[in-house]
Amino acid sequence: MKKFVCFLLAGAMTLSLAACGQAESSAQKTENAQSIESTQAKETTAQTAESTGEVLELTMYFPVSVGGGPDALIDALCEQYHEENPDVKVNPVYAGSYADTRTKVQAAIKAGNTPDMAIMFSIDLYSLLAMDAIADMDSFCVTEEDKEWLNGFYEGFMMNSRNGDTTYGIPWQRSTIVLYYNKEAFAQAGLDPEQPPQTWDELKEYALKLTVNDGSQTARYGIEIPSDGYAYWMLQTFCTQQSGFNLMNDTGTEVYYNDERTAKGLSFWKSLAENGSMPEGIVAWATTPSDFIEGKTAMMYHTTGNLTNVKNNATFDFGVAMLPANETFGSPTGGGNFYIFKGVSEERQQAAFEFIKWMTDDERVAQWSIDTGYVATRPSAYETERMKAYAEDFPYCLVARDQLEYGYAELSTYNQAEVQKAIDDAISYVMTDQADVESALETAQQTATNILKAYQ
Repeated sequence: MKKFVCFLLAGAMTLSLAACGQAESSAQKTENAQSIESTQAKETTAQTAESTGEVLELTMYFPVSVGGGPDALIDALCEQYHEENPDVKVNPVYAGSYADTRTKVQAAIKAGNTPDMAIMFSIDLYSLLAMDAIADMDSFCVTEEDKEWLNGFYEGFMMNSRNGDTTYGIPWQRSTIVLYYNKEAFAQAGLDPEQPPQTWDELKEYALKLTVNDGSQTARYGIEIPSDGYAYWMLQTFCTQQSGFNLMNDTGTEVYYNDERTAKGLSFWKSLAENGSMPEGIVAWATTPSDFIEGKTAMMYHTTGNLTNVKNNATFDFGVAMLPANETFGSPTGGGNFYIFKGVSEERQQAAFEFIKWMTDDERVAQWSIDTGYVATRPSAYETERMKAYAEDFPYCLVARDQLEYGYAELSTYNQAEVQKAIDDAISYVMTDQADVESALETAQQTATNILKAYQ
């Protein structure tokens, strides 16, 4: 594992003195007061530890949904933070998948064992707000430096991080869906390895040409698009590519599962299995990357969070491209945000905030992107020397970032788990031929509408 470069943060902010004989301006007074307040907040934990001789230990739940060992990277970062800040120790708790993490965090809160912070789905925002469980990040940003930091993330990732004008989540392991393709398979099929499909029609055409169904050990599918776990997310790709149509409104209270554009997207997805270029039935999220790496599929839709995993393990030349377009290009964003929880002391909340700021420093964000494949969540991270050098050597690391131009909010509503399950079930029924597209989506719509009535 690559070793993160240590960066020591300044321990205290220096106040600017007014020129001799001149009165301090109102703006200067405000800025100085903010600096003092921020410095005092930062030093509270250190002073407490010094007086008691104890280390403040924070608990952070986090998920993993990709290969490549990000759990070990999280552990290493927490250890590094403790080395640089001996008075604070962050204890990372691996909680399983995003869904598992949501369940465990909610259970801990209800049991009175609230963690200090967590990395959770960005789409858990409304459900966490309904529980009155999370602190708003704006309240911690009292200095201009803090505010500049908060405003320094890609706007595409803030769509699932704010409620109105208030920020609750800080982007961390964030992504868009990208197309991975096997260049050697392209050449074998008579396709240009440097020209991935650009449209739905080309995607279907290429997938058929890339399919080898001869019963041999070299048999492969043309494409795999996973339909379990994050099926709704894959469906969103085909929705947003219809001039930006999305599955929900921007307040988490309404979904459009039975819209004709949703049906069009699901029908196209299903057609890839019907013509034999994609496996019939459910395509597993977890095994799709290994199928691609092992040559069992020539193309796949998957998170950019698996990019480094593919890069390190594929034995063939591969490419990465933005998803093929219909009327427009499009991909939902995805992944996890940092949250700070209510129900813990202000001292613990402040310590959690300082850790999150440290984690999202430009250099660490850049290295995290390099080590995992997730998008570096701050534009300024791409200006670091390490990211510039990496992008020059491996330009595919920029594809998911560039696709943010066509990025849309991931499906997020109140009672996320149940509303999401309704559409995931509909996709499953269609893919396993238990229901036709229209009836499956109508049932999902009725289920979700009944759930969301309480929040309208």
